[in-house]
Formats: sequence, structure tokens, C-alpha cells
Amino acid sequence: MSNFGFTLLKARRIDYDANDRSIADFIHDNEPSFRWCIECGCCSATCTSGNYIGFSLRELQILLKRGENEEVKEKIFNCMLCGKCILVCPRGVNTRNVIALAQEAFKNKKQHAV
Repeated sequence: MSNFGFTLLKARRIDYDANDRSIADFIHDNEPSFRWCIECGCCSATCTSGNYIGFSLRELQILLKRGENEEVKEKIFNCMLCGKCILVCPRGVNTRNVIALAQEAFKNKKQHAV
């Protein structure tokens, strides 16, 4: 077999029925503007945390909506809650509240697991 200097990635399928969407549902129930997000990336472009540590609110919102919470759980607490993302959102999503609710949901989930 020839080596062309790259490898093929394993096929990635998202099973929305098997994923845990409880965090996204909690956010939807408490912050209706979460549904308005079109994942444009304005929030990530202006993010102070994102400029220094690679935090991406856009990525986290996509993962939350998919129900892929493991990666979000590791990164969600890196947000400084400065609110710059709210100022640039073209859809008026209350992104700071979305992050605060996600953090609360993960804390509550951790307490119930113990």
C-alpha cells in the first residue's frame, strides 16, 4: 500500500436519538433566545477567552444542540462571562445567559451523579 502522507478519517455519524440533549433542553426552557442562534461565529470572533485559550462559543453551542456534552463539559467553565458576545450577536441571543445556564446544568448534573 502506498503512503501519500495522509490518512483517511473514520466516518463520523451523529446519533441524535442516542445523545443526551438534556442540557440543551434545559437551556431552551430557560433562555428561549438559544433557539435563534444561527452559528454565525460572531460570538467566537469577539470572545476574550477565545483569543487566549481557544474557547469557541459557536462550537460549544453546536455541540450542545447535538447532545455531545462531554467536550462541552470540559470547556464551558473557561468563559469569563464578560458579555462581549452579546454585543455582537446579530440575532440577539443572550449568550452570557446561555453559558451561565449550561454551567449551572453541568454543576447540577455532577451533584446528582455523586
